Amino acid sequence: MIDFQSLYEALKSSSLKPWLKTLPRHIEQRVNVNVNGNFKNWLETLEQLPEIETRHYNLNHKEITIGDITDCSNIQQAQLKSGLQQLHPWRKGPYSLFDIHIDSEWRSDLKWNRLAPHITPLVGRQVLDVGCGNGYHCWRMAGADAQLVIGTDPSLLFLAQFHALKRYAPQVPVHLVPFKMEDLPDATAQFDSVFSMGVLYHRRSPIDHLLELRQALRPGGELILETLVVPSSYANLLVPRDRYAKMRNVWFIPDTQQLETWLQRCHFENIRVIDVSPTTIEEQRTTSWMQFESLPDFLATNNIQTTIEGYPAPLRAIVIANRNGLRKSC
Repeated sequence: MIDFQSLYEALKSSSLKPWLKTLPRHIEQRVNVNVNGNFKNWLETLEQLPEIETRHYNLNHKEITIGDITDCSNIQQAQLKSGLQQLHPWRKGPYSLFDIHIDSEWRSDLKWNRLAPHITPLVGRQVLDVGCGNGYHCWRMAGADAQLVIGTDPSLLFLAQFHALKRYAPQVPVHLVPFKMEDLPDATAQFDSVFSMGVLYHRRSPIDHLLELRQALRPGGELILETLVVPSSYANLLVPRDRYAKMRNVWFIPDTQQLETWLQRCHFENIRVIDVSPTTIEEQRTTSWMQFESLPDFLATNNIQTTIEGYPAPLRAIVIANRNGLRKSC
């Protein structure tokens, strides 16, 4: 069983208190009913992790660091490492847990470094991270002194990975809800900052996603949007015929100008593209903690500037915008 009590306690003292009317029941249905298959194994792994207390953590380093080698015995460290390895694959990170270094597929710290200097400081803010994976960026947001961070992701493996970490840092105000954004209780105008990173191109209706993000923001609140884009020299919009970089669920990849137009139509203002960077094999690659195919396998063998399907290689943009005060919709 995964304990969500700390989340519920946090909601009681926030503007999200109305979520408590429905959220616990929905989580119970999602997580603790008819547990079987891989999720049953992941829950058993969580229950077998050693009990270790620590006051050591650093959320402002490229590795989210929880615990120190002096906090545990060699036997406890070995038990912990074995458990963490059973939660393979680790897509987002890196992490260091009691001196166990989880070298994840993505160097998520590089994305954080690109956006952090440009966003409104998160001190005292209520933050939503949509499609957060196992929560790496949520921890970084908490390290930036956000008052409350809630990440959403439907993957139960990511939920298990998050709670393997949260077990040893329960006091940090970061929580993960195992749903897609559209399955959350009403979040109208409740968040100061909303992050959507690596989600937009997976949505069949990108406009609907932008509207959901806008609705979650208070008037004047800040959206941080990170997504695949195509070079304007290629097209203003790419709609893959089948797969993109071996991914089936990629629907629309705009250029930055098209992306800005979408945001304008959805009543965002102060729109600025703060970074456009190619994804490199230093940022996304196979490791001992993620042993499946990764970026090098998704690119053409004779031209790393294109995907294996012949499309432009992954190029990612970060756009920051603000919700205006209008109540109208698209």
